[in-house]
Amino acid sequence: MNYTSLSVRTCFLSVIFLLLWGTAAQAQTKTFTRQDTLRGSITPERAWWDLAYYHLNVKVNPADSTIKGMNAITYKVLTPSQRLQVDLQPPMQIEKVTQNGKELTFTRDGNAWFVQLDRKQTKGAVNTVEVYYGGKPVVSKNPPWSGGITWKKDANGQPFVANSNQGDGASLWWPCKDHMYDEPDSMQISVTVPENLMDISNGKLRGVKQNNDGTKTFHWFVANPINNYGVNLSIGDYVHFSEKYKGEKGLLDLDYYVLKENLEKAKVQFKDAPRMLKAFEHWFGPYPFYEDGFKLIEVPYTGMEHQSAVTYGNGYKNGYRGKDPSGSTGWGMKFDFIIIHESGHEWFANNITYKDIADMWIHESFTNYSENLFVEYHYGKKAGSEYVIGTRAGIGNKQPIIGEYNVNHKGSGDMYPKGGNMLHTLRQVVNNDKKWRDILRGLNKTFYHQTVTTQQIENYLSKQVGRDLTPFFNQYLRDIRIPKLEYQLAGNTLKYRWSNTVDGFNLPVKVYLNGKEKWLEPVTAWKEVSGVKPGTELTLDPNFYVESSRKESISSR
Repeated sequence: MNYTSLSVRTCFLSVIFLLLWGTAAQAQTKTFTRQDTLRGSITPERAWWDLAYYHLNVKVNPADSTIKGMNAITYKVLTPSQRLQVDLQPPMQIEKVTQNGKELTFTRDGNAWFVQLDRKQTKGAVNTVEVYYGGKPVVSKNPPWSGGITWKKDANGQPFVANSNQGDGASLWWPCKDHMYDEPDSMQISVTVPENLMDISNGKLRGVKQNNDGTKTFHWFVANPINNYGVNLSIGDYVHFSEKYKGEKGLLDLDYYVLKENLEKAKVQFKDAPRMLKAFEHWFGPYPFYEDGFKLIEVPYTGMEHQSAVTYGNGYKNGYRGKDPSGSTGWGMKFDFIIIHESGHEWFANNITYKDIADMWIHESFTNYSENLFVEYHYGKKAGSEYVIGTRAGIGNKQPIIGEYNVNHKGSGDMYPKGGNMLHTLRQVVNNDKKWRDILRGLNKTFYHQTVTTQQIENYLSKQVGRDLTPFFNQYLRDIRIPKLEYQLAGNTLKYRWSNTVDGFNLPVKVYLNGKEKWLEPVTAWKEVSGVKPGTELTLDPNFYVESSRKESISSR
C-alpha cells in the first residue's frame, strides 16, 4: 500500500467526512432544550399508539416553493389515551385535523402539535386522523447535510426539486410521528406536480392521474415498513430506463430516472447498481425490498439513501465527487461512491434502523464498511483491506461515536471511517471469513425490517463472535482513544499489554515476529511470553485499528 503524500490525503479525507457529516462539531456542543426532548424522546403522546399506515397526499408547486396537502395517519391503540403528538416544523403550519369527519382541536408547542381526540380510544382499535397542512418548507442550505427542500432548475430551465432531511427530520415538510422508533407497516405517497414534470417517490408506481388544472398526480405505494427520513420527493423533467436483476429472491426491478441530457452517461455509470447488488447480496443477504423495487434517481444534490428510491448527484464520476475516499490507494476510483454507499443503506438504515439517532453508527459504520466489502467482492481481499485502511486518515478521534439519547443528538462523524475500521478489526478477531459473512447475513435476517438499539447489535455480535465484546464497543464507540499495544523485547522474553484503553479491554491481536505470524491476547496488565529470539522485531497486522509502542523499560504499574 502506498502511504506517500499522507498530509494531502489526510486533508482530503477529513474534508470528505466533514461533508458527509455536515455540522457534527456544532451538534457536540449543543445545549439541549425542551424541543430536543419533544423531538428525540418517546413522549407519552407518542407511546400509546403504534403507526400502521400513512397516506401522504401533497401538491408541490415549484413556482412559489410551496407544499400543501394532507397526511392520513392510521394507528393502532396500544394503551387508551386521548392526546396524540404530531410533528411539523415551521414555517409549515397545520391547518386542521379531522377524525371520522369531525374537526378536532389541537395545540402547538414549537415543532410538536398535540391533537385532542374526541372519540374514545380503546385498546386494539385501529383509527385514522387526517392532518391538513401547508406552507413554504425550509430550504436546505447545504443538501443533504442540512435538512430541507432543494428548489433548483435543470439546464433547460425546468424545475428540479428534491428533499433531504435526515437528522433535521421529515417533519420539515410533512406532518408525521417524527421519531425513528416507530415506522408504518406500509405507505402510499401521492404527489401532484406540474403536468410537464414527474415525481419519483418510494415503492412502486400505482398510477398517474391527469388533473384538470395543468397538473398530474403520481401515486406510489410502499409495501414495506419505511422510516420517516427515507420518504422521498424527487421532481424533475425525467427520462426513464430500466432492467431486471436476478437476485437471491427472484427478479428485482431496477428503475433509473435521470435528466434528459444525462441519459447516455447514466446508462454507463448506473452499471454499478447490479454490481452493487451482486456484492451486497453476497455479504448481507437478499435486498430487503423486492416488493418495492430499486430505483436510482438523479437529484440536485450529492445523494441520499431514501428507501427503494436512492437519490444520486455524484456527477456521473467514480469516487466521491471524482476523488478517492480511500486516499491514494486507487480502489475508491473503481466505483461510484454514491451508488455504492447510499445503496448500502438499504441494508443498514432502511432494513435495520436505529431507534434513536444517538445510535446512528448502526447506519453509517456498517455502510462505510460495506464499501470495502464491495471492493473485496470485485477486486479481492487485499484490495478491500487497503481501501478501508486508507480511510483512516479521515478519523478525528475528538468525540465519541455514540451521541446523547432522547434528545435527537447524533454522535461524531467518526462513525463513518472509524466505525468501518472498527468492524474491519472485528473481522480479524473472528478470523474466519465464512463465519464473518454468516454473521453479517444473520444480522440482516435477525433484525429484518426492525428498529433497533446499539445494545441489541452489540449483544448479537457478542453471541455470534463467541466472546463478550462489551469492552471492544466501549473502546471504539464510547471512547476517543486508539488502543495501544505496549511491548518490550528483552533477551528471549516478550512482554506486552494494552494501554490507552477502557477498563477490561482485551482485544486479541495479530502481530509478526520477524515476519512470522503470532496471535497475542493482551489485557491491560502486563503479560509475557518466552522463547523469543534476541533481536526480534515486532510488527502489528495493519488490519487492526490499533497502535503500538515499544518500551525499553517498563514500570511495575
